[in-house]
Amino acid sequence: MVIRPAAPEDYAAIHAVVTAAFTAQFGKADEADLVDALRADGDALVELVAVEDDKIVGHILFSPLVTDTGARFAALAPVSVTPGRQKDGLGIMLMQVGHELCRAAGVEAIIVLGHPAYYPRVGYSADAAKSVRAPFSGPSFMALALKSGALDQPVTITYAKAFGLK
Repeated sequence: MVIRPAAPEDYAAIHAVVTAAFTAQFGKADEADLVDALRADGDALVELVAVEDDKIVGHILFSPLVTDTGARFAALAPVSVTPGRQKDGLGIMLMQVGHELCRAAGVEAIIVLGHPAYYPRVGYSADAAKSVRAPFSGPSFMALALKSGALDQPVTITYAKAFGLK
């Protein structure tokens, strides 16, 4: 298994993996279009693929968030694994590598809207997101501080245009 940065020649395979993953889990594939739109807008801060036997079996994308404090935050959306490889720890591996690359890029915290039983496995929590003002809230809205104290003060975030939020 190799985890590496996504390249333009991967985009069709990434679209297929994201579509398959989200269709299998949720019956819809909107996330694949989100990935394409984020990339087209230049909002792919960190984008990785997991490759096994020359085939892409996983993908993750982090996009920048605008904050009212000037702090560097990112959104994780989405992480996708081919249906046959789900529950093998591949999504967690993608997140761990992505977190390190985001940290190296100066990102102080990462925000995710996702399954409240899954993302805490790598440190995300709804409690950490309580200081974040955003269009989301509740147990599915979680945060992970990459820098100590990054989530200690109130912060308002704005998502990239591709998310379609106001």
